[in-house]
Amino acid sequence: MSRPLIGISAYVEPADWAVWRGVRAVLVPEAYVRAVTAAGGRAVVLPPDDSDGDVLAVLDGLLLAGGADVGPGRYGQRPHPRTEDRPDRDAGELTLLTAALAVDLPVLGVCRGMQLLAVACGGTLHQHLPDVIGTDAHRPAPGVYGTHQVRFAPGSLAARTLAGVDRVNSYHHQAVATPGRLAVTGWAADGVIEAIEDPGRSFVLGVQWHPENEPDPRPIAALVAAARRRASGPPVDAGREGVRVAGPPAV
Repeated sequence: MSRPLIGISAYVEPADWAVWRGVRAVLVPEAYVRAVTAAGGRAVVLPPDDSDGDVLAVLDGLLLAGGADVGPGRYGQRPHPRTEDRPDRDAGELTLLTAALAVDLPVLGVCRGMQLLAVACGGTLHQHLPDVIGTDAHRPAPGVYGTHQVRFAPGSLAARTLAGVDRVNSYHHQAVATPGRLAVTGWAADGVIEAIEDPGRSFVLGVQWHPENEPDPRPIAALVAAARRRASGPPVDAGREGVRVAGPPAV
């Protein structure tokens, strides 16, 4: 069987390389690609594009990567002074996510990706976590990861995926405030939501930390495994009028 194809949402940011400076480039940290490859998947980098969800026709799973803040207008709030959003990513990723959920494509949201997943399902965010918990512990300094304890709801997808894990890394200043239609299944010791999921779907999981930078990136391996299982099922037809499954409709 060929490797399952995992789409990874990407940034568009000014970048420097060789003799070039400040060139707008589509990019994603290689750690995501390495983690997908190590788990037996094939990574496909997805630049922001909100035209349609056609690309889902060839994907077996979707990984929403970390990055800048989700636009607060998406959940009915005014921007906090510390909020830095990327409207192009919001539009493109929400197009893909909505289509992926419609056909029960396996989805993993990482950090920003988890927050976007919550917003897409009717939830809201804390725009600046230090205002809520009184500390910068979840993002101790620019470019510096923190670490903290985490616990998971017994029997949940998060608990099954991360059995034995009780500490994770941390680099975020926003967090899920309300999960919308999703279930909260993981928490930091200070009460910050660390995992959300949809028990009614085959694999929809959001984690607030960065498993691609952990020595044991199990959430990404679990996504690839779920994608591999799905790849042996009914094909997906992703058209410009929406995405549909050949066979019984997804729940």
